[in-house]
Amino acid sequence: MTHIVFQEADQAVILKAMELDGGLSGPVICFPHDYSLGPVRDAPRPEPPPEVTSLDSPDEVWIWVAQNPRDVCGYYALLEALLPLSGRLQVLFLNNLPFLNEKGSVFYPGRLSEIPPTEFRKAKKLARPVTPSEFELDTEEWRRLREEDAPVRILEGAKKIIGKDVTYYDKDLLAGLGPNWQKAGRVLANTMHRMKPKVSEEFLATRLRELVASGTLQANGDAGTEIKLAGADRRAEPAEES
Repeated sequence: MTHIVFQEADQAVILKAMELDGGLSGPVICFPHDYSLGPVRDAPRPEPPPEVTSLDSPDEVWIWVAQNPRDVCGYYALLEALLPLSGRLQVLFLNNLPFLNEKGSVFYPGRLSEIPPTEFRKAKKLARPVTPSEFELDTEEWRRLREEDAPVRILEGAKKIIGKDVTYYDKDLLAGLGPNWQKAGRVLANTMHRMKPKVSEEFLATRLRELVASGTLQANGDAGTEIKLAGADRRAEPAEES
């Protein structure tokens, strides 16, 4: 079988799972473009390599889709190109399936890379064929999302993608800021740690620069290496984050 994922960290965890379960063995192909952020109306369609789409190959192709907008948008963007694989294409939607973490506690992963390799024996049981109606409806959904061309796309459960304004994640950045100067890199790291699902650090860094340009934040130092809320009252200073 051939595996398709949408984040590089997911590629690594499946390779580790193969060491424990030979039934998963096969190449792992990553399509890392993040279709959940930025314009998509004119974005080039991802093209699977010939060894995946070859009609002469008997191998199944598994698409792994975790509960995050990046994976689901990647699935939508790729599906039309995989139409020739109808009958060989399996999808694994990891929504609402509990797993055990390394401490033995139950959790619901937002990304494939959060699942311990030992738990992939459970995950692989979710594989099922992509139905003809899914090919039709899901490719049409991606056409709708491309036409809408929202700057941000979020996941509202299962496969429901909703377009949002470019400012949608600003609240997560501003939640960690107050009247004291903080290193911009630290603000980004703390925001990434808190966020579920995760968003690319590059996108958040761009939003920080836009918030400075709009006057919402003040910047200090070379290229704004320190930032704080503009006009914040020091007497309302929040607790320092670790």
